Amino acid sequence: MTDKIAVKSAEDVAAAFGEAVQPDSRPGYAGYIVRPERLVAFAQALRDEAGYDFLTSVTGVDYLPEGKMEVVYHTFRTSGGQVLAYKVQVPRDDARVPTLYPIYPGVDLQEREAWDLLGIRFEGHPDLRRVLTWEGFYGHPLRKDWHEPYFEEEGKPFKNRWPDGRVYRIEDKVPYHHNVQFPPDFSIEGWVPEGDAAVYAGLGKVEGGNGDGHGLETDQVVVNLGPQHPSTHGVFRMVVSLDGETITGLKPVMGYLHRNHEKIGERNTYLMNMPFTDRLDYFSSMSNNFGYALAVEKLMGIKPPERAEYIRVMMAELTRLSNHLAAIGFLLNDLGAYFTPVLYALAERELIIDVFEAVSGSRMMCNYFRFGGLARDLPEGTLERVRELVFERLPRSIDELDRYLTDNEIVRVRGIDVGVLTAEKAIAYSAVGPVLRASGVPYDIRKADPYSIYDRLDFDVAVRYNGDVYDRYLVRMDEMRQSVRILQQVVKDIPGGEIQTGKAPYQVRVPAGEAYGRVDGPKGELGYYVVSNGKPNPWRYHVRAPSFINLTALSELCRGNKVADCVVILGSIDIVLGEVDR
Repeated sequence: MTDKIAVKSAEDVAAAFGEAVQPDSRPGYAGYIVRPERLVAFAQALRDEAGYDFLTSVTGVDYLPEGKMEVVYHTFRTSGGQVLAYKVQVPRDDARVPTLYPIYPGVDLQEREAWDLLGIRFEGHPDLRRVLTWEGFYGHPLRKDWHEPYFEEEGKPFKNRWPDGRVYRIEDKVPYHHNVQFPPDFSIEGWVPEGDAAVYAGLGKVEGGNGDGHGLETDQVVVNLGPQHPSTHGVFRMVVSLDGETITGLKPVMGYLHRNHEKIGERNTYLMNMPFTDRLDYFSSMSNNFGYALAVEKLMGIKPPERAEYIRVMMAELTRLSNHLAAIGFLLNDLGAYFTPVLYALAERELIIDVFEAVSGSRMMCNYFRFGGLARDLPEGTLERVRELVFERLPRSIDELDRYLTDNEIVRVRGIDVGVLTAEKAIAYSAVGPVLRASGVPYDIRKADPYSIYDRLDFDVAVRYNGDVYDRYLVRMDEMRQSVRILQQVVKDIPGGEIQTGKAPYQVRVPAGEAYGRVDGPKGELGYYVVSNGKPNPWRYHVRAPSFINLTALSELCRGNKVADCVVILGSIDIVLGEVDR
């Protein structure tokens, strides 16, 4: 967290730039519009003079009818307060924006994503390659004029399904009978993946030094961990440069599970996207619903009833418990305690998932939140089941895990001083959630910028100060205890009444404008940037995915450690590939 005192407001900083920085005066929009040539200077002034030290989200938006691309930056102070947005607009046929990488290294993967999916070139970026699609991919798929081979219509419901009902298989109507197309004159014969060449080129030979510095001759090699490897927690690949067994460089390679979640989200109606968010971090569907509901409710100008707010927080904190139990269990797998700890953890997680099934009808893909409320009230007996869990079962189970694991010699030796991320670097790399708080930054959105009823609840921000694997484990253990504390208050104080504002519609009217809704989910800040043009489908639907952005620091965390440690370091970040790749 920055040691500087914020001596200026954002308004004062913007005023100093005169005509180059102007308030965004579009109806339903907020923040500032910055001229591209002044972007770097404005961002640095906001950080150094006004204390906006954390750049959390970078979003590209294609305004095709206006012939422009817009890049939206969301930033905040780690000392607390609301998010500030500023934007840059450039012609879409020559979309070039200065990179903010030298000021905020955490934009690395996000700028690459905007280049990959929208074709916005960030000048000065040190490694501007595609990140979610492969190098042979044709075009930039989030552009509004890009259509895939399976393209039918811009928005759902498709007319061949409703109301006409003339259903056909789109794969029968395309040349390859698959959703693939190739650039003109492209031939697979003799093709070498450009992406791999660029990855390996970025991991050049390290000159000087022999292994541990004691004269032992070592070889420098490049090793691929994944994508088909159990230690990578899914189809994720780490290209690791080794000097002996010491990591000298690492490049994360992702996108194997990419299905263009955001393009599909912009074709869906607003309500269709609610179950679609379940498929992001599929361990945390209730939190996914929560963030999306907040964003759309901001646009609609509505709030859920009191009882619905309590149930939402109940589901969010049960989700945090469920996620952290699994995360700690699988981290112990990565440490070599094969499946015994994780089975203890999963036994408790199953009891929480029983509650999700009771209230939503599904154990993982819950689709439970609605704009202005919830899909249904708590079934009879569910509140009593939750009360027993949070007052009796879960506190004992957390203590049991703590007793078995925290002072275990192997956990301590493999965790302490391994994968260290300092507070300054955690902020610079836009790390969030337990990764940020384990580095000594006590930032939690539930306290710093409260949403729902969190401002009424008594709980502490879990924080540790060494920034290593062991502290990331301890923060999750601390957070589980705080979640139990929150749940005990919710169960005690939950009121009766309605669980939906007005009648639950099948189609919602969303006024034109923009909104950024965020929650502090189990993996950190999960944000949704939604732009409405007043029509049934969102014009822009962007997910600020914590699993994806937390990987920005992976190379920094692993460099200098042993190759066996990078598996443990990755496990301590706690990623889910559905959210990474989207």
